Amino acid sequence: MSAHSTFRTPLQNLFLLTEKGFDKAFGPEWNPIRQLGTVAFYLFFIAAVTGIILYIFFETSVDGAYESVEYMTHDQWWFSGIMRSLHRYSSDGMVLAMGLHMVREWSFDRYRGVRWYAWFTGVPVIWLLYVSGLSGYWLVWDELAQYVAIGSMEWLDWLGVFGEPVATNFLAEGSLTDRFFTLLVFTHIFAPLFLLFMMWVHVIRVTQPKISAPRGLAIGTLVALTVLSLVYPAYSHLKANLDVIPTDLALDWYYMAFYPLYDAWGPAALWALAIGGSVFLSIMPWLPPLKQPAPAFVTLDKCNGCRRCYEDCPYGAITMVPRSDGLPYEQEAVVDAAMCTRCGICVGACPTSTPFRGEDELITGIDLAHLPLKNLRKLVDQAISEASDGIVVVGCDHGQHVDNIDGTAPVVLPCVSQLPPSFIDYMVSNGAEGVLIAGCPDCGCRFRYGVQWMQDRLEGRRDPYLRKRVPRERIRMYWASPLDDKALHAEVDAFKTDLAAFNKEDDANV
Repeated sequence: MSAHSTFRTPLQNLFLLTEKGFDKAFGPEWNPIRQLGTVAFYLFFIAAVTGIILYIFFETSVDGAYESVEYMTHDQWWFSGIMRSLHRYSSDGMVLAMGLHMVREWSFDRYRGVRWYAWFTGVPVIWLLYVSGLSGYWLVWDELAQYVAIGSMEWLDWLGVFGEPVATNFLAEGSLTDRFFTLLVFTHIFAPLFLLFMMWVHVIRVTQPKISAPRGLAIGTLVALTVLSLVYPAYSHLKANLDVIPTDLALDWYYMAFYPLYDAWGPAALWALAIGGSVFLSIMPWLPPLKQPAPAFVTLDKCNGCRRCYEDCPYGAITMVPRSDGLPYEQEAVVDAAMCTRCGICVGACPTSTPFRGEDELITGIDLAHLPLKNLRKLVDQAISEASDGIVVVGCDHGQHVDNIDGTAPVVLPCVSQLPPSFIDYMVSNGAEGVLIAGCPDCGCRFRYGVQWMQDRLEGRRDPYLRKRVPRERIRMYWASPLDDKALHAEVDAFKTDLAAFNKEDDANV
């Protein structure tokens, strides 16, 4: 077992178990573990809105800052005090969501190949998030702000990039001016703006990115943060005094875990950790490089420019360009190899991907090099012949384990949505008693939309549709994680029972 697998597999299982628990409590769509990226966006906007409200009451001066925050916290606790706590906890929550999101993407190996861009641009997001959060602590100007500000400035001064040491502004009481404090305010305003910009860059190459949390999850998160704000309101330390070194501090460990390391190790070691860690994170998508088969390819004389592959590709790897071969169609599909994940969803979307043709004609408009349509039909034919109870189970490389289920035979694909609906028609027409599609959990597809597209095709909401002549009683969909083997076996047994009842009823009607 590789070192990656040694750590990755237990983490995967931990996430899958956690997701399963949240699925039972809230359902897949409102599951916060499945929506960590959207939750982080949502928490940013909570922090932004509450920050704007707080700024209305905030006094931008060395002498007035602390008093204005104390007024908001105690005298107007019922509004601005709650806003302050929401601002604090949403910021902390964003750090937590971001960290879990990174670990989850790494554990499921969703950071290499075409996903390198999102991972790479996530590194400056981390830096900007910390600059945004820490600069906010300075503005309270209590003992904790004093500790953070002095530590941060001494850390920056070690680089020697400023003409004079910035930490000299914190030498003694009275040395910090309103002008410098105004600069801190601007830092806390513009750092989040740059953060928002980098968050946009982070998702710019994602087709139909999800940045809005589902309504139920959004409401639940806001209610939870509000309750937390009422039960454990955010309070300040004593007012900062540059003549005194603060010793009794309650650190916000989401943002300030590195400051004790600075005190213990010094600036050089902490810079080495920060820069070295950032570089390591940046190059992780190529450690080691992801080995992939050839990308999807277009057979131009079979492509009529219908745009279905273009519309279904989860990663924008397909573009439509003017026709180049003289055939009487307006457009043709072109695959960007650098963006292709080799999932095969485009094959399942192509109207020419049908098994009801001779061997020599089994060529589709778009296909996978490592699993072309001809080979797919051979896998299906083999599964039909080997299924002792007549049930073919279609699974994917990243979902449930569909082999070794009594009475069935598996067809394993990169994604279940590679299977065109016409293949289900083909299986039922050629002797399969039933077809069970067993893919990734709902809202947890490896390729984002594979589960959704398959559901929509079989239920008549997305072209290509499954023909009406196919009895729906012979088709079943079951979405679950790789940890749900027992549940999958139970679903197959239930399917067998239902098929037996359907066959009996069908025979009685003949």
